[in-house]
Amino acid sequence: MFTGIITAVGQIKSAQPKGDGLHLLVEVPSGYLDDVALGDSIAIQGACMTATELTGNTFSLDISHESLSKTVGLDQVGPVNLEKALRLHDRLGGHLVSGHVDGVGNVANFAAVAQDPYGSWLLQIKAPKALAAFLAYKGSIVVNGVSLTVNKTQDSDDACMVDINIIPHTLENTTLGKLKQGDAVNLEVDLIARYVARMMETQGK
Repeated sequence: MFTGIITAVGQIKSAQPKGDGLHLLVEVPSGYLDDVALGDSIAIQGACMTATELTGNTFSLDISHESLSKTVGLDQVGPVNLEKALRLHDRLGGHLVSGHVDGVGNVANFAAVAQDPYGSWLLQIKAPKALAAFLAYKGSIVVNGVSLTVNKTQDSDDACMVDINIIPHTLENTTLGKLKQGDAVNLEVDLIARYVARMMETQGK
């Protein structure tokens, strides 16, 4: 489990073919792996992965074709959001996050909010229609591993448009600041909403 509070930005240094997937080498800030053991879970761009090798300021992982087909941003070198797995005594600063990507959305618009003295930005994401039932005003959503609050939803025949406010701190300390219109992003819906929907689905059966 995770919280959606990014603890570091790392770099995928290499992505080499392995089996039906890839073997990734990820570089992290100095000291980041001091409390990480072989086999621990680390979320990368919101996807839970297992550390298979630890060497200094790098760790390695294997990612399957199935995971690659359901996510974006894990098949090439570049910056990635990182979060180590939640411990029972940790603060829950974001919300409960499983690290299982529910779908891929696209950035419809990303721009500074006019006349906002705090320098916040509006991020609009076109989410798959299948996720619409789990997205609600003031609810939670994970974008590339970052726990965020939904400010507005608008449904259409083929999608759900989601408005999110991004503060400067988040822009500076995650990869979200590098997003641009048209970019694909990993999305995870609220865990509790998923279970509520399943309970309602099975009522009366």
